[in-house]
Amino acid sequence: MLDTFQRWFGGHDDTDSAALTPALFERVEPSLPCLSYLPGPARARLRELARAFLHEKQFHGAHDMALSDEIMLSIALQASLPILRLGLDGYRHWVGIVVYPGDFVVEREVMDEDGVVHDQATPLLGEAWHGGPVVVSWNGDGAADGVNVLIHEFAHTLDMLNGQADGYPPLPGDMSREAWASAFSAAYDDLCHRVDHDRPTALDPYASEHPAEFFAVASEVFFERPQQLLDAYPEVYRQLAAFYGVDPARGTSVFS
Repeated sequence: MLDTFQRWFGGHDDTDSAALTPALFERVEPSLPCLSYLPGPARARLRELARAFLHEKQFHGAHDMALSDEIMLSIALQASLPILRLGLDGYRHWVGIVVYPGDFVVEREVMDEDGVVHDQATPLLGEAWHGGPVVVSWNGDGAADGVNVLIHEFAHTLDMLNGQADGYPPLPGDMSREAWASAFSAAYDDLCHRVDHDRPTALDPYASEHPAEFFAVASEVFFERPQQLLDAYPEVYRQLAAFYGVDPARGTSVFS
């Protein structure tokens, strides 16, 4: 599969910047509920990042999927949310995006409890690999249910900036590694306890699979349903607000 991706991204095809008109933004943005929380300065920065993202990154539609300007701009806007503070340099370690028209299947070798290796076909909505590409499914909606596969996978890529995804991405210099670890460890332990004892959870139980998944799922909820995360895990919310440079629950940002 990686060989196929490498062939797909052998060349570079810049996005036509002339197509990125204000009218196109105005058509696409209302379909993304996660943008409704952004204050004006953050929205302006998001548009700048989306333009740069489309210029630099390479898109490929899998299974002959046609990628319209609207689809690519929608992906670029959602991908730019996690780099509001960090800027496009946060995605410097990968170039390609593969877009599937729905779920896709990845073949993996899995070892059972007896040590026997089996081939297993796993259906996925998205996957981020160290060094890229980022693979996502396109379902055409704005993730109104609070789930956002795109934000999830792009958060994983930030997590991988300092190695394998582990829930501890490299932080800006004014943030405390200890404070981040304390907030996320306590919340992750709480979520795992709730899942293990069949208690209600504020985050999708999938977040209990690994600290990396907790970070990615928390990032989805931070942008899609910020008050929900603030109520459940206020310290995690504060860390993400500092990391992403925006406080969507209060409608503020670090951008002027």
